[in-house]
Formats: sequence, C-alpha cells, structure tokens
Amino acid sequence: MTDFLLELLSEEIPARMQAKAAADLARLFADEIAKSGLKAASIESYATPRRLALIARNLPLETEAVREERKGPRADAPEQALAGFLRSTGLTRDQLETRDDGKGNLVLFAVFDKPGRKTADVLAEAVPAIIRAFPWPKSMRWGGPSASTESLRWVRPLQGIIALLGDDLVPLEIDGIQSGYTTVGHRFHSSGTVTIGNAADYAMKLRADHVILDPKERQHIIRDGAAKAAAAAGLVLVEDEGLVAENAGLTEWPVPMLGRFDESFLQVPEEVIQLTARINQKYFICRDTAGKLANAFVCTANINALDGGAAIVAGNQKVLAARLSDAKFFYEQDLKIALDAQAKKLADIVFHDKLGTVADKVDRVAKLARWLVEQDIVKGANPDDAERAARLAKADLVTGMVGEFPELQGVMGGYYAAAQGEKPEVANAVRDHYKPVGQGDIVPTDPITVAVSLADKLDSLNEFFRIDEKPTGSKDPFALRRSALGVISLIETNGLRFPLNDINAGQNGVLDFMVDRLKVQQKEAGVRHDLIDAVAALGFEDDLVRLLARVHALQAFVATDDGTNLLAGYKRAANILKKEDVPNAPASPPELDPADSALLDALNSAEPQARIAVEAEQFEAAMTALASLRAPIDHFFDAVMVNDPDADKRAFRLNLLVRFRDAVHNVADFSKIEG
Repeated sequence: MTDFLLELLSEEIPARMQAKAAADLARLFADEIAKSGLKAASIESYATPRRLALIARNLPLETEAVREERKGPRADAPEQALAGFLRSTGLTRDQLETRDDGKGNLVLFAVFDKPGRKTADVLAEAVPAIIRAFPWPKSMRWGGPSASTESLRWVRPLQGIIALLGDDLVPLEIDGIQSGYTTVGHRFHSSGTVTIGNAADYAMKLRADHVILDPKERQHIIRDGAAKAAAAAGLVLVEDEGLVAENAGLTEWPVPMLGRFDESFLQVPEEVIQLTARINQKYFICRDTAGKLANAFVCTANINALDGGAAIVAGNQKVLAARLSDAKFFYEQDLKIALDAQAKKLADIVFHDKLGTVADKVDRVAKLARWLVEQDIVKGANPDDAERAARLAKADLVTGMVGEFPELQGVMGGYYAAAQGEKPEVANAVRDHYKPVGQGDIVPTDPITVAVSLADKLDSLNEFFRIDEKPTGSKDPFALRRSALGVISLIETNGLRFPLNDINAGQNGVLDFMVDRLKVQQKEAGVRHDLIDAVAALGFEDDLVRLLARVHALQAFVATDDGTNLLAGYKRAANILKKEDVPNAPASPPELDPADSALLDALNSAEPQARIAVEAEQFEAAMTALASLRAPIDHFFDAVMVNDPDADKRAFRLNLLVRFRDAVHNVADFSKIEG
C-alpha cells in the first residue's frame, strides 16, 4: 500500500471557487479509480490560490482481477436480439453462459474476466480524464492550442502537474503538460522550484517555501491574527467568517495587519463603511470597547514584508480612503434630495412588464398597509404613518448610494428618512420593510414596520401569482418563496389574525403555496407536514395563527393512545364509506345493538362539544371531546356488521359512520395523516 499525490498548478483560482473545486477533485478521483476496482483508505484534497492538490491514502500497487457479467436475452430469443447482444459484447454465441433465472427460463450471460493492472497505469489514465471533465463554473482556453475547441479548458492556465505514487512518478501528459516532481512555492518568497519526493513531504516542503497548503490552517491564521491585531490597538474585530474564508482563498501565506482611516468618514453610516471595506477591499472592520465603529480596519497581506508591513498598510489606507471618499460623496449628494422627490422617479422604472412600474407597486403596497392598520389586523399603528412609510420605502432605489451598494436598499432609505425629519417609526419602517430576508433574520415587531413589510410581501405574492409567474422547480426569479416565508414569520411572530382570502391570497393558488412554505418552515420546529395537510385540507382554514394552533393540538393528540386508536378507527370508517353508497337514514331508527346505541350516544355528546370548542379556538378541548369516541368506535367495529342484511340497520350504521367522520373533520381531515 502507498499514497498518491496529485497537484494541479495554475494561475490564480478565484477564492469563491476553491472549496467546491477541492471537493470536486476528491469526488471525481474516487469515482474514476473505482471504475478499475480501486479505493483509497481516505482522500484529502486542498486548494490554495495557485493549486489544487489531492492525497489518496493506502492505494495498492496493483488492482485485483475482477469478473464482470452482463445479462442478455433468453436463450430462445429471436436471432436479431441475440445478434445485437453479441455485437455489444464482442463475444460469440459459444462464449456466452446459459443460466436458469429461477422462473423456468434459460437466460444468456456474457462474462468478462479482467486481469489486475498496475495502479500507476490506472492513475495515468484517470488524471487526464479528471482534468478534462472538471466542472469549473467558468473556464478558459489559452495559448496556441486554444484555437481548437478540443483543447484543454481550465479555470486559469494550467502550468504543471505532480503525480507521484509513493516515490515514483506516474508519467502522464495532457495538452503538452507532462507530470513531474517539481512545483513552485510562494510567488514572492519562493527561492525557485520545489522538488517533491512523495506525499509525505509535500506540505512540509511547501511550508518551507511560504505556502500553507491547508485552507483551514490559513483561515485560523487570519481569524486569530486579525483579532490580535485589533486587540493590540485596544479594539474588537467584527467577526466575519465569509471574509475569513475569502482572504484564505486569496493568500498562500496570510499576514493580517491593522490600518486606519480618517475619523471624518465615521459621519457616513456604518453599513456603508463596512460594505466599502468588505466588498471592495476584503477588509475586516473594528469597534471600540463600547461597541462604536472605529476608524480602523484589518487587511490580509500575502507576504512577510521587510518593513513589517508599513508600506502595505499605507497603500491599503490610501485605497480605502479613496473608496470612502466616493461613498461620502454619494451620501452627501443623496441627502440633498428629499425622498418624496426620489419616489417620483420610481414611475420611470419598470417593476414588471405586466405589473407596471415600481411606483405602481408602491401605490398598491401603501393602500394595503393602510388597510391592514384600519382593519385592526396590525394593531397599535397610525394608518397615515403606515401609508407614509410605504410610499417612501422604495425611494432609495434611485439614490446614488444604493446604486453603488444594492445591498443597502431600505437601510439607506431609513437614514435619509430620519435625516429629513420623518417620525422615527416611519424611518424605521423604511429601513426594515424588507425584513425578514431569510432564515435567522430579525422579524419586525414594530407595528408600522409590520404593516409595510407584510403589505410588500403579500402584494408580490398576489400579483405574481395573478399573472401566473409562479415558482417552478428550483427557479424562483421573483423570490416568492422567500416572500411567503416572510409573511408566515410576520404573522406567527406578531400573532396577526386575518383570513388570507380577504386579500386575494386564496386566489390563484397563493394559499396552497403558503401552506407548502409553512410545512418547510415548521419542519425545523418539529411539526409534521402531514398534520398541516390534515388541517389545510378542510378548505376553509386560511387564518395561519388558528391553523397552527389546530396543528399543534393535533400533533399532541395523535401522539397519545387515544389519538392513535381514533385515527385507526377513522381510517376504517373512511375506507368503508369510500366503497359504499350511503343511503338516507331510515325514517325511524331500527332495533339497535348496544354498540350502535353507545356510538350514537357518544356522537350526540362529542359532536357539539367539539364544534363549540373549535369555534372558541380551544383545540385541545376539541381533541378531548373526540377522544371520547375512541372506545365506542372500537366497540362498534368489534360488535356489529356494518353491511347488515337488514337494509335499515345498514343505512343507520353507514350514517353513524358519516357522523363520526364529520365529527372528526371539525378539527382536521384525518385521511391526510400518515400512519
């Protein structure tokens, strides 16, 4: 057994592609060698800006001989079918085996004995196949061979290949690039080429030439070093794992360094400063010990500078200052124009060719937000304030700052609204009306914000469904799944009580779509999807707060013995009613069996109790009432024959089962419950 090392050296690999590329390399390698019966004890894959690498542990030096077989036609099949099978296998009729298939048929099999091969030969074929099949999101051709569409594609020009099985080179070649023992170290610190002996010394020799192979180690250095650089200045680093990973993908020898920017830039909203530093420059930001944004940042260099990094920091400070100057200019210019004036420009922006302009959407949202308050669905808000916030909510889309940083839509509108003297609750609603944006995001609770946020999302759902622009499969170009989850979160968090059908959500399939999203959302809370289906199937439950209350009571009930047995009785009754035409009940009850009478008495008691409890939204009490039917329905099925030869008895008993089914349907459609 021995280890195999593969390195694919190239120009810089984009940081965002590295983690997936390393995983793809391991996956493709395992799949490719498996075709020859090889399997490594483990596979490690790594990525740096300039290389993908893989170490496959404990590979045998030779593959084992294997026997493969293919099932063919029956021995008495037509000559044409047999001829086709022989062509596909390359065998003759006398080379096929005849076997009994256990059903009295004689079937032909083609059997192939494949001798073992040298692992090096397998790898020499596998590596070029992996390189040519590599699923880069974007790739390129280069040099003279690029004139042909058959030439190699790679993310950036491929420069070298190391392929070592133990200490031995695996000779291979692709598009003129031959495997060898050498690679390169750090772009600036390297003393020249690096000769690798085997997988065991690969990471060590790269480290000696200022290349840290493992991205997790580079991330640790950046995370720890950035925090220490901030702490040394009496500051606290704002943690950002995405930025840690991105900087690790940009450096092979990361060195975090602290820099400063002019305090005057702190007049700009901190979200602007953070995005300017993060998106444009890949810098971390810092806060002081009181939590206030500091005029400091941490950048990650890729070298150990002779001057301790002074020139690097100075250069980064200069670049950031230019970026922040632009941001400050946009901010100050935006402040000169009232949001009302900005909002008028929305009439020139098409929202959707079938739904008009953004101004049209704003008008719809404003009216709906006002209605939600006036109808006391959103309590504690002034309808004028709700409408005002809605009419200003999208105005920042035409500002210079949002044009530069689309991520700040809403946020900048909140700043501008506050600066022009709007009420704090109006400015906050402008700022937060997109929330919640995704899982884990803050759900608004301020009444004005709730009204505008809910109106915005409901409008999108209703309008796009109205024009039949619904999500399909994985495609959701208008983020309607996110809107639906946002609506559900707002309703659930704030206990908003209203029938969705009153605002057209019941039309065009919106309510069904909302229920599907509810199942996704509630799954994480441990709520069974089939129970949501059971309540939703009633067809009249479009109050999501009440729907969830029903579901929670139902989930608790079906977990009990009474619930389990009542469900079994319900399904037995439902199956009988599916098969039978239920005649009218007899004019006068026939002579009753004690089991008939017991079920009748139980229904006469449980039905009104369950109905009254449901009307009072006391769903646990409704379940308790239904539980009283468990013993009578069990005894009924044990003691009587529903399809009695006596027509009156049969009609009476079938109608009893209808009443039993309908009583259960006061709470939920038990036919939707699994188990």
